[in-house]
Amino acid sequence: MRNPPPATTDAALEPVRAQLLRAARAEADALLAAADSDARAVLAEADGRAAAILAEARGLGEADAAAARDAARARSRRTARARELAARRECWEELRRQVVAGVEDLRHADSYPALRAQLTAHVRAVLGPDAEVVEAPHGGVTARTTHRRLDCGLTTLALRALERIGGEPEELWAP
Repeated sequence: MRNPPPATTDAALEPVRAQLLRAARAEADALLAAADSDARAVLAEADGRAAAILAEARGLGEADAAAARDAARARSRRTARARELAARRECWEELRRQVVAGVEDLRHADSYPALRAQLTAHVRAVLGPDAEVVEAPHGGVTARTTHRRLDCGLTTLALRALERIGGEPEELWAP
């Protein structure tokens, strides 16, 4: 069995022990300082990545919102244009209906026999004196020969006149 070291040995080792303890504490402090520094660096990097992700998400959200806004505006413009075109078409159809009705009412006017005579003379001048001339269903005349036909019915004449004026009637309802 070994005897415990004498008290003087403990006293002699005390400076070594103190030095080792100081060295261990200094190393522990250095390790803790390095760990704190590493932790701060990791947190700063994480904060930077989080800020970048947030900025990217914000940018993507703004881009998505802008795309959705642009799509909604385009739909609104198309809807408004479709409504405008439908309204113009309704106006055109009403104008057409009124013109045809007005022209067809000429059959009941006192001047109709003279108009019919003028139309008959016109078709005979175009197709020749042998043209067969008949009353058109809604007034006016139609004529034909063996190879040709000419429609001078009041409805046909009114519709031709409307076709010739083309887009001009739109000026009536254009802003």
